Amino acid sequence: MKSLKLVALLGLLACSLGSALAQEATIRKNLAERLPAFSKIDEVSKTPMNGLYEVRVNDSDIFYTDAEGNFLLQGNLIDVRAKRNLTEERVEKLSAIDFETLPFKDAFTVVRGNGKRKMAVFEDPNCGYCKRFERDLQKVSDVTIHMFLFPILSADSSDKARNIWCAKDKAKAWADLMVRDQPAAKASCDTAVLERNLDFGRKHKITGTPTIFFADGSRVPGAINAQQVEKLLSGAKAQ
Repeated sequence: MKSLKLVALLGLLACSLGSALAQEATIRKNLAERLPAFSKIDEVSKTPMNGLYEVRVNDSDIFYTDAEGNFLLQGNLIDVRAKRNLTEERVEKLSAIDFETLPFKDAFTVVRGNGKRKMAVFEDPNCGYCKRFERDLQKVSDVTIHMFLFPILSADSSDKARNIWCAKDKAKAWADLMVRDQPAAKASCDTAVLERNLDFGRKHKITGTPTIFFADGSRVPGAINAQQVEKLLSGAKAQ
């Protein structure tokens, strides 16, 4: 009897899988035919909302459609009972990065206290939000900060980033500029690192500054205060 029940259960699972694959094929086919310019679909999956399917493109861009691919929409899917933004949670998961894969050779490092906690920051020297963030970050101790220069905002961002990177003491030159409004002296050296950082940002969709990564791979776009940094550092898994 147990064997018969197991066979029946396996049969149901196989039917369910076959149905899901067929549904995904239908959505892919119909969207491709009806929207030829639409990005290549990476994944189609069911959502908790009955009849609604997630369509993922460009690694982490989320759209939603019905079972036949007749409609397409973009926006936040909210679980109002659980008070959760399911779209935001999904994008955060997709945009997480293995902290140890960051190109640390292309950053300079600031160590405060015992340096046991880790974070990485992508910042532009002309970014006002970055300056506010850096000033608040002075309150955080026992941390290692990997600072990636990411000049994307203004015409002279690259010049300022070059002066920082080519300074004898990069960390001091950075703090002087961002915390004390003291520009770095003009300097020159090999700055291929800046282009590598921009390439990395394009690959991983870093579109603004500051962008912060924690040791558990979580990403925070935008400036946060010292209390929020402390909370995220405490929650990040040690690497």
